[in-house]
Parts: sequence; structure tokens; C-alpha cells
Amino acid sequence: MTSLLEKIFHIKAQGSSIRTETIAGVTTFMTMAYIIFVNPAMISRTGMDFGAALAATCLSAAIATIVMGLYANYPIALAPGMGENAFFTFTVCVTMGISWQTALGCVFIEGILFIILTVTRMRQMLIDAIPLSLRYGTAAGIGLLITLIGLKAAGIVVANQATISGLGDVVSPGPLLALSGLVITGWLLGKKVNGAILWGILITMALGILFGIIKFQGVMSMPPSLAPTFLKMDLIGAMKLGLLSVIFIFLFMDIFDTVGTLAGVAEIGGFMRQGKLPRVGQAMMSDAVGTCIGAACGTPTVTSYIESASGIAAGGRTGLANVVTGLLFFAALFFSPLIKMVGAGYKTAGGLELNPITAPALIIVGCMMLKPLTRINWDDYSEIIPAFLVLMIMPLTFSIATGLAFGFISYAALKLLAGKGKNVSWLVYLFSVIFVLRFLYLKAL
Repeated sequence: MTSLLEKIFHIKAQGSSIRTETIAGVTTFMTMAYIIFVNPAMISRTGMDFGAALAATCLSAAIATIVMGLYANYPIALAPGMGENAFFTFTVCVTMGISWQTALGCVFIEGILFIILTVTRMRQMLIDAIPLSLRYGTAAGIGLLITLIGLKAAGIVVANQATISGLGDVVSPGPLLALSGLVITGWLLGKKVNGAILWGILITMALGILFGIIKFQGVMSMPPSLAPTFLKMDLIGAMKLGLLSVIFIFLFMDIFDTVGTLAGVAEIGGFMRQGKLPRVGQAMMSDAVGTCIGAACGTPTVTSYIESASGIAAGGRTGLANVVTGLLFFAALFFSPLIKMVGAGYKTAGGLELNPITAPALIIVGCMMLKPLTRINWDDYSEIIPAFLVLMIMPLTFSIATGLAFGFISYAALKLLAGKGKNVSWLVYLFSVIFVLRFLYLKAL
């Protein structure tokens, strides 16, 4: 067995060992396992069966992670992306009124396009065309949207007819539990505890059970059925002209999540060679295939996770760590009662739907996504205004698509008016026109 693993992963050549890779794989799983709780809780709001969403989350993460390990030989794990699941749920399904089956069709088509871009190497042209300020503004805008979702799930922020939003009853059990979880998770992160977000979720759940806010439903059982979502994507419906911008945004988010994560993790792990990542094509292909697998199972875009850096910090250098992480995602299928207890939430007497257990994780993940704002050139108003519009419009309209649209359109317009139009890629103008046509199409409906 040892010789076989060495032949596949070249462990000694990377200065590692089977024991170290195993520990690294477990560490990565611990730091990103929160997605098992958060993703089903979010996407089930579209009408998807919670158990099937849970199974799809675990299976897609497991398969995509193992594919990355075997094909690209990198310890970079994958799972349904935070941000992508928010766009899928709140923008595409809830706001636009598109069925989750059609939305999954859009995700599957996006995955196919990602594969084509990777094979033809057109991906680099697309990456280079998108202005840095819009990339950074998008990441931060998604972070603010996820934070708002978390605050709403906690019952801290509620609807208010006079002021749009207002403060909830923060001394009631649900918000108090969420605030306690937020403090506990923040403290664990400050102590640099491996799997801090996961431990925060589990401790918050234990407190919820102790104080009678959450009802104990068990820990283990046979895996839930995948049948309600498996191969249910509506490809014909997804090919309608009006959904072109939706597919593009899924693709945009997937590519830049992947590129950003690969670059960041590669630097941490010392994988870069003369400024380039070896086997980047295999890594990108693993990500693209993972998205198609996820859509087929019943979950939004699967992408590389920056939390993989924790496993690399623990010594992971090869794909064997990913195989360990993937196997743990498979094992998580047998803990569906625990996951459902965490992810399902409850409804208050006043009709509010709260999930105080996963809310702290959403708030903290959103906070982490604001870091790219420091990289924007704040002295150039043709850069910061589009980025600011993206940043603000996403959470205020609960729509990643609308935020991106305003960003692209304003960027193209301001650069033209500033006499800098020739410095902008033709793709930016193309995307701007597509977004304008999207607004006209939606008005005509």
C-alpha cells in the first residue's frame, strides 16, 4: 500500500509522509466542514429537499476533492462555494423566481463552459479582462451579503417598514444564542484553533440544546436519499436567453474563486515555480468537473476552498491529503440527523425563520471576505466608484447579479468619460452591454 501511494502521489519527493498527509487531510476537513451544515440550510430555502441537499453537498465535495487529489496531486479541497450558494438561493431562485431545477441547469452549463475555457486555455484571456477593482469589490460585496444573511438568520437584523431594516429582539433566546456563538467562534479563531468555525457551530448547537432552543434529533443514521435532486437540473429551461447573464455570473464567480484560491494556497504551500503553478490546467479542470458533478447531484457551484491552507500549514503537500478529506466528506453522510438539527433552524411565534446555529459562521465568513478591499486603488475614482457600487448594491438588493451589473456598466462608462476607454478590455464592454440588455429584458417581462 505504501509503495502504491508513493507511486501515485510522490510523497517523499515532496518532503512529506503518509502520516503528515493524513493529519493535513483531517485538518482541512475540520476547517471547512461548516459547509456541510451551512449549504443545505441555505439552498433548501429554494424548495429543495433538505436531506437531498445535504447528501449532494457531501457527495459533490467528496468526489471533487478526491478528483483534485488524484488528477492534480494538490492538497486543495473543494466544496459548494459560499457566495455561489447565496447567489443561487436568494438572487436566482428567491428574487428572480427561477426554479431550483433551472438554476441547477445554469450551474451545469457554467461547469461545461468552464471545462471548455480550461481545455482551450481561453480562461487566461477572461481572467485578464476583468478589472482588479471589480474582482475585489465583488468578493467584498458577496461577503457583506453573506453577513446580512447571517444577521437575518440570527434575528439580529429584521425587516422594518419605516427604515427598510432594523434591530430585532436581541434579548430573545435565538439572537442571544447567535451572539454567544459569534463570540465563541471569534475567540476560537483568535486562538488559531483548527476547525474554529466548525467547533463554534457545534458548541453553539450544544448550548441551543441545553437551553431548549434546539430540539435534539440524534447524531447518526443511514445517509439521506439523493433521489429528490439527482439529475433534476433543467437544461432546456436554463438555455433561455434571459438566463445568459445568470450563467455568466456563475462562471465569473467560479473562475475567480478558483484562481484566487489556487494562487493563495499555492503561495502558502510553496507550489509556485517561477511565478506559475505547475499542473494549473489539471487543478482548474478538477474544479470545473466538480461543478458539473455538484449540479448533477443537486448543489450550486463547487469550487476550491481557501481553508485548504490549514491542511497545508499542517504539512500537506500532495493529493493524498485531499483523498483523506474527501473520505471524511463521505463519512459525514452518516451524521445527517446532527446536520439537519444544525441546519434546519426554527420558526418563532412571530413568524421569523431563524437559524442561530449557522448564523455566526455566515457572519464570520462574510467578515473574512472583506480583506480584498485593501488592494483597490483608492486614488482613482474610475476604479473605486464601480467597486463601491458592487460592494453596496449586492447586499442592499440581495442580488449578486445586480451588483455586478452596476459595477460593469459604471466601470465602462467612467473609463470612457475619463478618456481611458482604450485601456479597458473589449470583454468589459461586451459584459456591460449584456447587463444592460438583461435589465431591458427584465423590464419587458
